[in-house]
Amino acid sequence: MCQLGLVTADTLATLNAAADAVQAALAGQEDWGLTEPGGGTYQHDIVADSAASAVLEEAGLGVFSEESGLHHPERSVLVVLDPVDGSTNASRGIPWWATSLCALDSGGPAAAVVDSPRTGQRFEAVRGEGATLNGCTIAPNDVGAVSLSVVGFNGYPRSHFGWAQFRAFGAASLDLCAVACGVLDGFVDFSPHALAPWDYLGALLVCEEAGAVVEDAFGRDLVVRGPGQRRAVVAACTHALLQDLVAARRRQS
Repeated sequence: MCQLGLVTADTLATLNAAADAVQAALAGQEDWGLTEPGGGTYQHDIVADSAASAVLEEAGLGVFSEESGLHHPERSVLVVLDPVDGSTNASRGIPWWATSLCALDSGGPAAAVVDSPRTGQRFEAVRGEGATLNGCTIAPNDVGAVSLSVVGFNGYPRSHFGWAQFRAFGAASLDLCAVACGVLDGFVDFSPHALAPWDYLGALLVCEEAGAVVEDAFGRDLVVRGPGQRRAVVAACTHALLQDLVAARRRQS
C-alpha cells in the first residue's frame, strides 16, 4: 500500500492493472465517435476512464483524470490519468494513442505507465530505477545539433528553425516516450493552449529515468496538479539539443 512520500512496487503494479483494464474495456468497443456533435469527448474516453479509475480508486489511490476530474484528493498518492491520449487518432483508426498514468507522491512523479494498445508498447518508469519498454531498458539518442535531429511536434511552428526532419503524430505522451527510447531526438509543443499535466506527466518520468531531458519552454515547474496549469513542454535526447529547441520555442511564442 502507498504511504506518504513512498510509492512501492505495488503502485506500479496497480498502474499496469489500470492500463490492462482499459485494454479489456476497449477490446469490444464499437462506438469510437464523439459523445455529442461538435464536442471534444469521445465514447472511448468515457469507457477507458471508468475502467482505469475503478482500479485506481479500489487500490486506495487518488485520481486526477482528464475526463472525470479529481477523486479522493486526500489520499497520499495521486494518479494523473489520461485514459486515451490521442482520442482523435483512436477515433479514426490511427494506432498512435495511449493510456497515460503517473503516480505522484510528496516527492513528485514516482511511478508511470504509458501503454499503447495498438502498437503493443508499454513504457514503465519508477523514480530512481530507470525506464523500460516492454521490460527492456531504454535510453535516448546522442544528437546535439538541431540540424541532425528528427523532432516531434504538437502543433506547428511558424517557421522552420533548422530541423532535419519532423513528425507530428498526435499523442504527446507517446511522442515524449519516443524521445526516451530514441525513436525521436526531440519534441516541442507548439500548440496555442499548451499541454495539460495528464498529457505529459507519465512520459516525463519515463524520459527522465531513461536519460532524456525535459523542460517547460518558459522555465515553469512541470509537476502541476491543476487542469488550468498548462505547459509548453520541450524534450530532447541531450542538453545541447534541448537548449536549442527551447530557444526555438521561445522565438515562436
